[in-house]
Amino acid sequence: MKKLFAAALLAGAGLAANAGPIESLENFIKTAKTGHSEFTQVVSAPPRNGQAGKTKTSTGTFDFERPNRFRFVYRKPFEQTIVADGQTLWMHDVDLNQVTSRKQAKVLGSTPAALIAAAPDLETLKKDFDLSALPDSGGMQWVQALPRTKEGQLASMKVGFRGEQLAALDITDSFGQRSLLTFNGMQVNAGVPADAFRFTPPQGADVVKAP
Repeated sequence: MKKLFAAALLAGAGLAANAGPIESLENFIKTAKTGHSEFTQVVSAPPRNGQAGKTKTSTGTFDFERPNRFRFVYRKPFEQTIVADGQTLWMHDVDLNQVTSRKQAKVLGSTPAALIAAAPDLETLKKDFDLSALPDSGGMQWVQALPRTKEGQLASMKVGFRGEQLAALDITDSFGQRSLLTFNGMQVNAGVPADAFRFTPPQGADVVKAP
């Protein structure tokens, strides 16, 4: 699931007071060029045999710079870094001392990363996602984004806005696993260090180039 949204990427944007959720998403795409936030991610396995699935909570930081650059740093409970530098998607598992690299263009596609960090405008986004407004819930406006292609792991996604910022991603994969990301202390267009999106594999790490 981290690969799905590893993409991921996120931030806030100035919104008109009476904007609907689709308008909020469009405004975000147009105005949020960079961002930094703390995040909490809760991954829930699908129910089995009538019992609720197990959950796992992670925390860390997120930075992005449009187009196509973002960085997730997971700090707890396990350290992992995911960096998209515009050409390559790097994933570093600190405990395993292993780095996986992939061609970024091959893995983003219809993913949360494409929606948040890549799409230059709403019309381009609509080529990959079927977008619809959902009722307000939990103090947030929601947009549902369904990928037009059914070949990937992403089954559905909801994007939540609170006030003037993008506040949550609610992602479900093709196996029924749910990942809820919430963002706190979002800073938008405040500038992100250029080296935030550079990654050099640590000395001695096992580097794997994935197809």
